[in-house]
Amino acid sequence: MKGRNMTRWRDPAKDPRQEPKSNLITAEGFARLKGIHEHLSRVKRPQLSTKVGEAAALGDRSENADYTYNKKELNRVIARIRYLGKRLDELQVVDRLPADTGRVYFGAFVTLEDEEGEELGIRIVGHDETDTGKHWISVDAPLAKALLGKALDDEVTVAAPGGETTYIITDIAYRDPSAK
Repeated sequence: MKGRNMTRWRDPAKDPRQEPKSNLITAEGFARLKGIHEHLSRVKRPQLSTKVGEAAALGDRSENADYTYNKKELNRVIARIRYLGKRLDELQVVDRLPADTGRVYFGAFVTLEDEEGEELGIRIVGHDETDTGKHWISVDAPLAKALLGKALDDEVTVAAPGGETTYIITDIAYRDPSAK
């Protein structure tokens, strides 16, 4: 069966997109997602609804690019609102420091040194907060999984596309969630 929505078959047992994601999130990440949800619900959706209504009032919708574009955008925003609403209900906010701040746990800022002596600073956050620009990695990422529970000066080996890489933990820090 061929169709434009057909994709190649993937074995669900081996498909990385099917792996369960953790529902952990930091307090600031939760506030950011909640703010996006509120903005889309209270500002963006009403604006787009108004634009769609105005474009529809102009007449023939079949050749009305303004109507078509705004209708697609409205549907995209509604889907995003629905997704965020469900996701916010599932998330578990981690709003306290771990008992042992000398080990790597969720929310930790970790400085790593590789074999060449180059430093890499990362933060372990929830799936919804990952940001490659800030070097915030998901708690589900292979590097984060390898780091969890490790202490200062521990050696960690991670399988990477270019081969195995070994890091030494040179610093572990946490941001107090109660301090604003």
